[in-house]
Parts: sequence; C-alpha cells; structure tokens
Amino acid sequence: MTPDVETSTLRAQQLINLTQALTQRLSAESAAFRAHRAQDVAAGMAETQELANLYRRESAQAKAAPAFLQVIPAAERDALLAATEAFEAVLSEHASVVDAARQVSEGLVRTIAAEVAGARAQGVGYGASGRATEGDGRAVALNRKA
Repeated sequence: MTPDVETSTLRAQQLINLTQALTQRLSAESAAFRAHRAQDVAAGMAETQELANLYRRESAQAKAAPAFLQVIPAAERDALLAATEAFEAVLSEHASVVDAARQVSEGLVRTIAAEVAGARAQGVGYGASGRATEGDGRAVALNRKA
C-alpha cells in the first residue's frame, strides 16, 4: 500500500468506527426514551454531544476532500457506506423519539401552567359592575422553547 492509500484507509476506518459508536449511542438513547427512562439519557449526554461534534467535523472534512474515497479499498468503502446508512436510519428514529418526548414534556408543562393559572385566578374579587374580574395570567411564565 502506498502512504496515500494507507492514510486514506486509516481515515476511513476512523470514520467507520466513529459512525458506529454514534449509531450505538443514539440507538441506546432511543431505547431509553421508549422505556420512559429519560434520566438514563441525561447521564451520557456529554459523551453523545462529543461524539456528534467529532462526527460533524470528520464528515465535513470528508465532504470537503472526498478524494480519499477514491483510493481506499472497496471493502472499506462498502463498510463506510453501510455504517453511514445504519447511522441515518437510527438518527431518523432518534429524532422521532426525541420529538415525541419533547411534545409530552411541553404538554405537561402547559397543563401544569394552566392549572396554576386557574388556581390563582379564583377568588380575585368583584369589579365595580358587580361581576367577578378576570384573573391575571402574567404571574405564570411559559417558555415555549425546548
């Protein structure tokens, strides 16, 4: 093997290993969310973020200089393609599971905020017309960003 082929093969193998590690991590997180164990995900969030950042950098470098793919052996190229396809499938599933968990969390927050606002609005008093005055919802803040 020439130095270019050897270097490109090592680079491809590193990208394969990184992709597989991130795929396993996201798969485990999806399983934890499905099992209603979001607290398990929180413990490894820093490691997942680090792997995602490494993957983003490595894939950006590969995209910027795709020539290394031309010289690597076909087996490495096929392994990289398979790892990338598996990652994309798990990433799509992970996105749906996280979105579902986000919607549930936001629904709970909205429900709790509505209950608190409703409880505070009771017994506000009567106005000059003899009718009960409406409660003021400013006491409860709801951040709609997750």
